[in-house]
Amino acid sequence: MTFRVFLMAVIVSIGGLIFGYDTGQISGFLEMPNFLFLFADKRDGDKLRFGNVRSGAIVALLSIGTLMGSLLAAPVADYLGRKRTIIVWNLVFCVGVIVQVATINKWYQIAIGRWVAGLGVGGLSVLTPMYQSETAPRQVRGALVSCYQLFITLGIFVACCINFGTEADPSRRSWRLPMAIGFIWPVIMIAGMMFLPESPRYDFRRGKIDRARRTIAKSYGVSESHREVVREMREIREKFEAESVGGKQKAYEIFTGPRMLYRVILGVALQMFQQLTGANYFFYYGTQIFSATGLKNSYVTSMILGGVNFGMTFFGLYIVERFGRRRSLIAGGVWMFMCFMVFASIGHFSLDRNDPQATPKSGTAMVVFACLFIAAFATTWGPIVWAVNSELYPTRYRAMCMGIATASNWTWNFLLSFFTPFITGDIDYAFGYVFAGCCLIGALIVYFFLCESQGRTLEEIDTMYILHVSPRKSSKWQPEEGEDLVTADRLHLEPGARNIRKRDLNGLQAEQVENSSTNV
Repeated sequence: MTFRVFLMAVIVSIGGLIFGYDTGQISGFLEMPNFLFLFADKRDGDKLRFGNVRSGAIVALLSIGTLMGSLLAAPVADYLGRKRTIIVWNLVFCVGVIVQVATINKWYQIAIGRWVAGLGVGGLSVLTPMYQSETAPRQVRGALVSCYQLFITLGIFVACCINFGTEADPSRRSWRLPMAIGFIWPVIMIAGMMFLPESPRYDFRRGKIDRARRTIAKSYGVSESHREVVREMREIREKFEAESVGGKQKAYEIFTGPRMLYRVILGVALQMFQQLTGANYFFYYGTQIFSATGLKNSYVTSMILGGVNFGMTFFGLYIVERFGRRRSLIAGGVWMFMCFMVFASIGHFSLDRNDPQATPKSGTAMVVFACLFIAAFATTWGPIVWAVNSELYPTRYRAMCMGIATASNWTWNFLLSFFTPFITGDIDYAFGYVFAGCCLIGALIVYFFLCESQGRTLEEIDTMYILHVSPRKSSKWQPEEGEDLVTADRLHLEPGARNIRKRDLNGLQAEQVENSSTNV
């Protein structure tokens, strides 16, 4: 990995740090004395607390903003470019932080500020993996895109630590200081993006071919004439020329193109089940969950979970490239299923919920299996789903498709963050059985429908789906040099032909596409 690639991994992944930090801090705020005094709407004797509706709204409004931001990210990124759009969404996030910090005593101002900040987080959740996947060398693309999740976990851990340091402060500083620190991350990211290049695939499609070649060469750390650079530029050109035959992109092509509907549904499903694994069940309501198990300082438990999450994600960067996407996701899904089954069973049948102190061993066991679950999530479904989502689609449709898939993530993020207080109030820890079932279903979806993309260029991955390569045999598939990448992509322009198999492509010649395309 060259220094330029390392720098890109650090700077661009700060988009994940922004998301993680905002996610990790809200759980602590809901238990801070001053935050409760100013914004809580319920009272049990002398103790203030948030009602389900208000706490759900404060937590979930971020997700509504992220949903909207992820859908808006695609058209803005295709118009302004990946680099400039990342800067724009950072500025939007800063506006949301200002609204929150300026709050005096209106709980809905906090909620609105989180919604505005969510717009920025949603946009970055699409642009960060997209920029990294379009710029990174194929050999380390999975690990590089997974750095987005690594920085999410870092953000959560940092937020938990800062909350622990300020929660005893009786003044507004207890929650305002953690909020204000959130300014640091977008400022660093904006400054860093000034020194990074535009995505080479975006540059190529805007006619800046020499600049695209230089960016790829610097990413690989080789000369512009190196065979790897020549190979990748050729594949980018072939894809672009094939797509150019059809003229301007039409929005409905993301559903009518060959295997596009299949891939859009697959991306939406993977992002949905990443949320339904139940990870944010711990991160959004961690302090409340573990205070209910009888632990004296639930902030410490949140720090432990955040630390496990961050530390184990480093292993995820290795696992995604060592074992591939499919095997890692399947193994992680089964592991998380078992952890949640134990966690839910102990919480529902063994823990004394009226007097948790009477069953200390049950509370300890729940924390242990929560940590084991977080370890599984952090090494598999946390980082790898973002990598897969950035690889599934051809460049022509990538921004729009990633926006739709990421919107699925934020939709379920909102539903879980808003309704979790109501559900746990009715069925307590049995809610974990729902997450356990979803973990198992997610593993089955990967087994039957996801092709292995480890070590392949984005153009090869596109061809693999178009040719109906069996997911279970995809790790051993090898493309025929050159021709398949061109002739297969030509089918994007012929929606009625999307069921053609590889044997039907042999008669098509690359020259048919090249003679009809615009010279680049």
